[in-house]
Amino acid sequence: MANPNPTIKYTKLFINNEFVDSVSGKKFPTISPVTEKVIIEVAEGDKADVDRAVAAAKKAFARGSEWRKMDASGRAKLMNKFADLMERDATYLANIETLDCGKTFTSALGDVSASVATIRYYAGWCDKIHGSTIPVDGNNFALTRKEPVGIVGQIIPWNYPIAMASWKLGPALCTGCTIILKPAEQTPLSALYLASLIKESGFPAGVVNVIPGYGPTAGAAISEHPDINKVAFTGSTDVGHRIMAASAKSNLKRVSLELGGKSPLVIFDDADLDEAAEIAYNALFDNHGQSCCAGSRTFVQAKVYDEFVKRAKQLAQRRKVGDPFKSDTDQGPQVDRDMFEKVMGLIKSGIDAKAKVETGGKRVGNAGFFIEPTVFSNVTDEMRIAKEEIFGPVQSILKFETLEEVIERANRTKYGLAAGVITKDINKALTFAQSVEAGSVWVNCYDAITPQTPFGGYKLSGIGRELGEEGLKQYLEVKTINIKMP
Repeated sequence: MANPNPTIKYTKLFINNEFVDSVSGKKFPTISPVTEKVIIEVAEGDKADVDRAVAAAKKAFARGSEWRKMDASGRAKLMNKFADLMERDATYLANIETLDCGKTFTSALGDVSASVATIRYYAGWCDKIHGSTIPVDGNNFALTRKEPVGIVGQIIPWNYPIAMASWKLGPALCTGCTIILKPAEQTPLSALYLASLIKESGFPAGVVNVIPGYGPTAGAAISEHPDINKVAFTGSTDVGHRIMAASAKSNLKRVSLELGGKSPLVIFDDADLDEAAEIAYNALFDNHGQSCCAGSRTFVQAKVYDEFVKRAKQLAQRRKVGDPFKSDTDQGPQVDRDMFEKVMGLIKSGIDAKAKVETGGKRVGNAGFFIEPTVFSNVTDEMRIAKEEIFGPVQSILKFETLEEVIERANRTKYGLAAGVITKDINKALTFAQSVEAGSVWVNCYDAITPQTPFGGYKLSGIGRELGEEGLKQYLEVKTINIKMP
């Protein structure tokens, strides 16, 4: 049941299976995006705390430790226990998620369910990671071993805190790594509660450590630490650049990045327009538009453009904005003031560029970071709303004529995270899917993300993949052993 006033149980750092104060004693507020008031103060980690967490993770990863000696099937049992506890506490997790980041309670419950599925998926992989024997030339016997990369830093965003934690924790625990997880400063509460479930599940001390704090301090300390072997980051492309630079300047740690997007969703004139409008609506407005793979460039073929715009406008106008804990609310607030002001600024840029506001474009209410669902038509490629990642409830609808034209325009971006196409013509669908520069392509659907399928981007949308078997590779070293035979 939705509860807008859940008790906050954990606000300290989690190091070596204990909740502890930061070395500095500093705290920072986490703010309600609904009321703009402080929810609670949370311990603020920085370099000294990252050092403590790394020491704990290093001890847990040491040769002969309980974690290193544990059977792969033993790791699977712990992970499944963790998933069981997440299911047990799903309602509480959804409540603190909604309180902290403003997404609807219904959406937060869905995130918990998807996160449980991700942890269970990777639990199933634990005893299925193995090397190969290789028929080399000469009288030698060659084989490969796959071994955990070691201590990993994981920096997660504020838009899907529980889901992104599961995407990071799942493959790292499966492969036998140890972890320093930094949640976004806007949304630390669910990660700290997950830490308590890690301990309750029976994971050895030091395997998972959670350090809330700010990017320039705690995040930078993780990126620069000489004893961290890999960093996994989900967030902005600008920060991704800084993490890559920190890796180069420190110990050349592995880096995987899931970054920004400006994903095209292409609708051909043979599509069912009611279905296409609904898919496009969800592709953009899901999670208040705060999704890296949002279908934020809606390309519609000229013949059906005007009819599609009418449907898009109607859907947006029916969208209810308000209290995210109420069951009939479709959209809560943006996560914080910075994001609210960014989105409002980009809406203004669209108006100034003479795009047509079909609906929305204004703030909702006087308190909280609420924005009307906004639909722009007559959008052209050079407008900021067609080029920049908005990360808000703003649908930009562009017109195109031909398949070749829309492929070229879809690829005319620095991003390449996702894309979608809606058509009844399989040849058009396959031609677009093979030609578009994107890590995920969805045909007659959108956001079809599952634990089994890899997710990541081309170009400035990132490096590496999460989820699926591909997601394991980011956490494994491959060792070749070559034995001379008698």
